Amino acid sequence: MTVVHPISRAWLTTGVTGAQNYDEFADDAEITAIISANPHSALAVEMPHLAPESVGKSFTDSLPDAVARLALERAEGNYVPAEHVVVLYRISAPGEPTAYGLWSTVDTDQISASADEAGLVIRNEEVFIEKVRERVALAGALGTLLSPVLLLQTAKGDELHAALAAATESAGEPAATDVDQSGRTHAIWPVGPGPLQDELTALAGGGELVVADGNHRSLAAQTGRLPRFLAVITTPGSVAIQPYNRLVGELPLPVDELLRRLDAAGATVTELPRPAGIPAKGTVELYLGGRTFAIGLPADPNLPTVENLDHALVERVLLGDVLGLDPGDKRISYIGGDYSAAWLRGEVDAGHAELAVLIAPVTVDDFVKVNLERQKLPRKSTWFTPKARGGLVLSQLD
Repeated sequence: MTVVHPISRAWLTTGVTGAQNYDEFADDAEITAIISANPHSALAVEMPHLAPESVGKSFTDSLPDAVARLALERAEGNYVPAEHVVVLYRISAPGEPTAYGLWSTVDTDQISASADEAGLVIRNEEVFIEKVRERVALAGALGTLLSPVLLLQTAKGDELHAALAAATESAGEPAATDVDQSGRTHAIWPVGPGPLQDELTALAGGGELVVADGNHRSLAAQTGRLPRFLAVITTPGSVAIQPYNRLVGELPLPVDELLRRLDAAGATVTELPRPAGIPAKGTVELYLGGRTFAIGLPADPNLPTVENLDHALVERVLLGDVLGLDPGDKRISYIGGDYSAAWLRGEVDAGHAELAVLIAPVTVDDFVKVNLERQKLPRKSTWFTPKARGGLVLSQLD
């Protein structure tokens, strides 16, 4: 019996509602600008307090606005209903391997967040609980899920990849397409009950599923007691891991004191005569005041592997011990791989932040190792690409 199921009551975009997921942005102003340019964007529903006409309201106070916007999008025909479907998903761009996925729902009681918790869905990152509360409140108000949890099929990945490629190849024209900010084309095809749907759900649920993106959304499904959550199940051959960096808006201490504390903590500090870039694994680069420093942060051999990954060392040693900042401090921004090293340096040079922390991407080997050990990665440490697009396939909650 598979843990992957059709979407009982789906709503499919007709082509104007697609959006980056709400957590892909460096600052809130970008979300408001995107909604201004495309009022039909699902971001206006996902982040209602950032829609131009709602700016200034709290998230909670903006929930009625989200409900009204989604109802209007449905009434205007920007979503069309479908029942008991899975949805083929293809992401393509010139010069890139084609990515495939399957929109479906997955049993929430299969989520496992630790080694002593049974389940076929492995959640692997720490989360910010306030973001989880917002997702629970939004789902409760809308009675609908707009963004999927991206899951990697670990056991049947190659078979699922081949089956999805064959199914999309023979499916004809897509039901809808959407082009994202990177120029990738996202295409969807609904598949109703029958042998193909059965084959795809069996393959998609044929082994452990690892949360690649959507740790907050998966925990929100548990917290909100949803029996199933909306997911895109993809394959290892469809994704890559990009850097996930940090910006610190305001330093709590002078640069010289920062360097002194790093040295006292056992870090190696080397000033580099060049602009900061994405470093090799085992070193992080800091950019502040027009200067670049290569930092070797001290590992603790008494801790498990995951606690000595570069992102964990940045969180524990640099941000925690040296700067005295909690991971949820509002001065810290988590910047995904869509933003380049040059963009990060530009934010510092423009005075929008005082420190950029550039970190090597987590390797696929480390990602797999941590998940097999049922350990948790640090917050915001894996930026998988390509991202599943929000607002393409919705799941109405029964």
